[in-house]
Amino acid sequence: MRIATWNVNSIRTRVGRVVDWLVREDIDVLAMQEIKCRPDQFPVEAFERAGYKLEIHGLNQWNGVAFASRHEMTDVAREFDGMPGFGKPIKGQEEIQGEGPNGLPLEARALGVTVGDLRLWSLYVPNGRGIDDLHYTYKLEWLDALRRNAETWLDEDPDLPLALMGDWNIAPFDADMGDPSFTVGKSTHVSAPERSMFESFAPLVEDVVRPIVPEGFTFWDYKAGRFPKDEGMRIDFIMASQGFADAVTGAAIHRDERRGDAPSDHVPVVAEIDPSLLGGTFEDDYDRPMVF
Repeated sequence: MRIATWNVNSIRTRVGRVVDWLVREDIDVLAMQEIKCRPDQFPVEAFERAGYKLEIHGLNQWNGVAFASRHEMTDVAREFDGMPGFGKPIKGQEEIQGEGPNGLPLEARALGVTVGDLRLWSLYVPNGRGIDDLHYTYKLEWLDALRRNAETWLDEDPDLPLALMGDWNIAPFDADMGDPSFTVGKSTHVSAPERSMFESFAPLVEDVVRPIVPEGFTFWDYKAGRFPKDEGMRIDFIMASQGFADAVTGAAIHRDERRGDAPSDHVPVVAEIDPSLLGGTFEDDYDRPMVF
């Protein structure tokens, strides 16, 4: 069973590419970030024709997260407790948008679903913009709230197969940053507070891809020929609890998806799990043929 995450950088622009990859790589569940559209604008039919169900959370042409799954999704959550807001309300979306505990409007950056025994989150962590920017403070507060929630979820169920997947906008180690325009300790993504916050998740969840794929970037800026020069970053992760990690049998970073016409600036990250290690939830329908 293959679980993946991909910052698609506008699903309406890249729907053909994403659906083709899902089918070709036999992906069961995909967490998407930066879909850049509302649910009514999402290209639903292309996914449904390929046999995927959808959960979508988007408010406008910025941000946005979604799931495509061959399996039923339940317990859908469009925010986590204490998630802070930022910026100004989006006209016409105020009721849907809601406010964070800081009194600011919530952005479409988190979507949680349950698939079988798995509790999965698609996360688009705030960028931070600059270490002196209010968005940087927002980023750290957002991550702190997420970490506190993860702690609560795993206190309630220590065996929960939990995965926090998505674009974390942090390069945890020096080897994860190959873009020369970023300076360790002085730029976002590689500052000490961001790395410390990322590390604070370690007792709760672990990177289940790195042990299998120790090297490789997941993002290359469109500018300055970053991809041909391999000046990228490793900022997309599947961070999972022990209950999930124990079922992982393989992993991959699909670098080739950065090639070709109009690619996203991110590539998919995949974890393969053995569903028989998850309580047998998927036994009845795991081998069903896909519908095309």
